[in-house]
Amino acid sequence: MMEPERYLDEHQPTYVEELRAFLSIPSISALPEYAGDVRRAGEWVAERLARAGAEHVQLMETGGHPVVYGDWLHAPGRPTVLIYGHFDTQPADPLEQWDHPPFAPHIDGDRIYARGATDNKGNMLVPILATEALLATRQALPLNVKFLFEGQEEIGSPQLSAFIQAHRELLDCDLVINADIGQHSETQPALSVGLRGICGLQLDMRGPNRDVHSGGSGGAIQNPLHAMARLLSSMRNTEGKIMVQGFYADVRPLSDEERDTIAAVPYDEQEYMAGLGIAEFYGEPGYTTRERTWARPTLEVNGLWGGFIGEGTKTVIPSEAHAKITCRLVPDQDPAQIMEAIRQHVARHTPPGVTIAVSSADEGSRAYLVPADHPGLRIAGEVLSALYGREPYLERTGGSVPIMSFFLEHLGAYAVNFGFGLPDENVHSPNEFYRLSSFRRGQGAFLVLLERLAEEKL
Repeated sequence: MMEPERYLDEHQPTYVEELRAFLSIPSISALPEYAGDVRRAGEWVAERLARAGAEHVQLMETGGHPVVYGDWLHAPGRPTVLIYGHFDTQPADPLEQWDHPPFAPHIDGDRIYARGATDNKGNMLVPILATEALLATRQALPLNVKFLFEGQEEIGSPQLSAFIQAHRELLDCDLVINADIGQHSETQPALSVGLRGICGLQLDMRGPNRDVHSGGSGGAIQNPLHAMARLLSSMRNTEGKIMVQGFYADVRPLSDEERDTIAAVPYDEQEYMAGLGIAEFYGEPGYTTRERTWARPTLEVNGLWGGFIGEGTKTVIPSEAHAKITCRLVPDQDPAQIMEAIRQHVARHTPPGVTIAVSSADEGSRAYLVPADHPGLRIAGEVLSALYGREPYLERTGGSVPIMSFFLEHLGAYAVNFGFGLPDENVHSPNEFYRLSSFRRGQGAFLVLLERLAEEKL
């Protein structure tokens, strides 16, 4: 009987071509004109999952972009794990900075370049292929497996909380395995134990009922752009501390042990600054740069617009100014409470002479933190240690994967982050790529992980 590893080796050329086909689908969830392509990517995933041997495979509606579900539940007395990933991508802009078209996958040596290559199509395809190898060679999986792949992660999974709540019995599991993650480097493994939560707001400010002449009305009326700048400036002090009343009320202090764990991960600040082209860091006093990006909350202006921005001069006072804000949240912060605190701050600090509306596209998500003694975390660490020959770093991620907190809230299941992207693979940037060596390494790692999890009580 052929062993799963040999099966994977023999099928790698086919798998690489399948990955190329998957990456060719422009499944950009943020842009309405690509909704059909997001669905087409979901249909591709459903067909591939069924061909791998999963049962009950279906494309399921959410009220937004769809999800794909499948399972294999023939291991009585063994744990049930749910494998998660996403098939939507970020927009590809700016297109002129790509060396090759973003949805025409290009292979150069060990790298496959395309939007979505590492985030998350390459990584989410890995466990499907590992599943196929086990079913093709052993006709069984060592434990019960469910799959949930979504098409809206890149826009914050706005329909997924309600979807998971409505399908709790279908999705019930002992552990989630999240393939939307990466390793520290090609030679150093890592386990991400924490993700920050997120919430976002848009501010729409209005002054006069039309753009007016800056000579005829300048000095007599409030300029919405100046007013917006003053309002936004009031939200943080000059050192970077957030000044919104109640923002830090529920923030869990970092323990000495947590700070030591963060400090244990090697980090070259000078190299990071050089890569960004900046001369110094800036942020909340009393914390290291790593602590600020991994374990402290933020309030950032992501977009600011209004008035005339064309060539030359147009002497107007604009009638409107707009801003988008997002906050990254840490354990115990409630997105709804944070958004209400910002609304109250806006009401107190909006300058006279303008009106403002505050809106939110979704309810946001809480931060996620895996207990240090969780058995799934221990097992994943042992698998990575054997694979790389060294202990994994315990890292946090400054970004957000909202569905992790949804799994915990609605299913009571923690997630172990187990993926093989690498930090230099231009996630969300032009020339995104994924290493084919990581693609193959991940397949073998999932074989071992599923075998080891089957032996444990989760």
